[in-house]
Amino acid sequence: MTQALNDICAVLQDYFDALYFCDVDKLQSAFHPRAIYATADETPLLYRTMEDYVPIVAARQSPASRNEVRGDHIDAIDLAGENTAFARVRCSIGQRDFVDFLTLVRTDGRWRIIAKVFQIIERQP
Repeated sequence: MTQALNDICAVLQDYFDALYFCDVDKLQSAFHPRAIYATADETPLLYRTMEDYVPIVAARQSPASRNEVRGDHIDAIDLAGENTAFARVRCSIGQRDFVDFLTLVRTDGRWRIIAKVFQIIERQP
């Protein structure tokens, strides 16, 4: 179990780094290629595949390039078994804070995010 938690934490760190540096290689490493990305904070419901999501991250100005203070944090990780886990994490980009519910699966001996469902919290400037 300890090894699984260490492996999941490594994936989550890659996820945080990918968002902070807009590093699509790390993003694609952290996410399963068939993963989904969704939020009900957009109207209509925002739903993307990785084919849709990766180019958006690639086109962004990175928080790192704006010298933003990193605000990423793992709130909890729950293991459902040997191949399924859930992580509740938080991060910040610009004037937005995000609460992400990440479902992870272990396939071919490797943990990856298969679903990201998130809440957007606007901060006052």
